Amino acid sequence: MRLRRCAGLWFEPRESSAFDLDELLAGGSGVVTRVAWLVHAPHLDAAIEVDAGEVAMLGGVSPEEWIDGARLRADLGDSRVRRWLRQGLLVGRRGSKAGLREADDRYRQQHWHGLAAQLHARSRWHGEDAVQGMAQSGTDTAPGLRERHGPPPPVLVDRGDHASPVALPRVDPTAFDRLLDARSSCRNFDRSALLPMAQFARVMWRAFGARAVVPAAADFEVLKKAVPSGGAMHPTEAYVVVQRVEGLEPGFYHYRPVEHALAPMPRGGAMDGLASFARVAVAGQQYFADAQVLVVLAPRFARNFWKYRDHAKAYRVCILDVGHLSQTLFLSATEQGLGAFITAAINEVDIEQAFGLTGYVDGPLAVCGFGLRADRMTTPELDPNHKAWPPSR
Repeated sequence: MRLRRCAGLWFEPRESSAFDLDELLAGGSGVVTRVAWLVHAPHLDAAIEVDAGEVAMLGGVSPEEWIDGARLRADLGDSRVRRWLRQGLLVGRRGSKAGLREADDRYRQQHWHGLAAQLHARSRWHGEDAVQGMAQSGTDTAPGLRERHGPPPPVLVDRGDHASPVALPRVDPTAFDRLLDARSSCRNFDRSALLPMAQFARVMWRAFGARAVVPAAADFEVLKKAVPSGGAMHPTEAYVVVQRVEGLEPGFYHYRPVEHALAPMPRGGAMDGLASFARVAVAGQQYFADAQVLVVLAPRFARNFWKYRDHAKAYRVCILDVGHLSQTLFLSATEQGLGAFITAAINEVDIEQAFGLTGYVDGPLAVCGFGLRADRMTTPELDPNHKAWPPSR
């Protein structure tokens, strides 16, 4: 059998410390440090520890050239080669670990920039409760943040000749200015109300709908949307969690931007129900999970990386894409008197399992939501100008 190394590897020396009584009694500090070498690969679920001497061995195996397995076993040792095959660090052209080879092949087909792929793979969450974590650390309030971290960097910074700034003329506000002033993150959704279909459809169309399909070349079409996208590639898909919308069965959907339609999707993973999944998806932020609609923003990376192959900026463009979509959703919802939010504190792995996604192929980057506001503010919101919450409310 011929073998090669998997495509993307990053070696991390991770230091840990532990108390050692014998070391303390011997006159030392009582603290013993250990350096572990971890190997990260985007197509694998977790990092794998290797010995320090194995770092050079594994790094010396080509990720492109297929090497005779007998030769590798002679050079590296039979048990080590078998272990690395079992772990997915080595892949073969055939054999019992075909699934790991296929995962490595699929990763290669995405044309990721190596370091960006590592960032994406290892910053994903599974089963995290961000709200509980902040409460336990005392950082869930502004005073708590200040006490734990000290004063933040200043809100303003001076550059250039700040002693003699050139004043710009004040402009008369328009309806668009009033819309911008009213935009704020909603943390108080009406958990009993149905979102009217007309409002739901309008938000989805404005943020995600295709205004035109443009033929660029043979087998190459681009979409015209209401938002910009790097290279006009528009890689981001909208996966919708409908909880309470007039005329729609609660469930999972995929938005089809050309038809302006929803395709029902089966629920994957282990879930107790939509409300439970919504809370897990937004990492315990119940005030966001209460929204009538949640939208998972998940780029199809190959769509963008097809043009920007192995490009250091390609992943950044995907992140920008998600930002453009979320702001358009925000403004459209605000114009209709609805509340909206976006959060990157999400459990990507749980979302991937629920929608049947593969993180390095079409991984979630953020979750948006929108819906009807509650009558009263029970969870604090940042609304200093009282646009979303007039004093009478």
